[in-house]
Amino acid sequence: MADLVRLELVDPFEAEHEDPKQIAKRLSKAGLIDHFNFKNSIFSLARRASGDCQFLDAKTRRCTVYDKRPNTCRLHPQVGPRPNHCPYGNRAQSR
Repeated sequence: MADLVRLELVDPFEAEHEDPKQIAKRLSKAGLIDHFNFKNSIFSLARRASGDCQFLDAKTRRCTVYDKRPNTCRLHPQVGPRPNHCPYGNRAQSR
């Protein structure tokens, strides 16, 4: 839930006082999440039809919410041929 607050998809009061299932329903209907694991309260952010994260700039291949990115992204290795570039999506565009 902290990731959703950091991304400003959920406000702190809502995160603390509203049922996660209701939050998931609202975010899913808005097209912001694809999945919610009720057992662990884990959200999966929606992706574009291309498979890219909704926060990935299609041209630059850089995260548009880098300072607010979810923990999954924060923990992603920062090493490789293109640090700060998403490893997913169309490889031809990232060259």
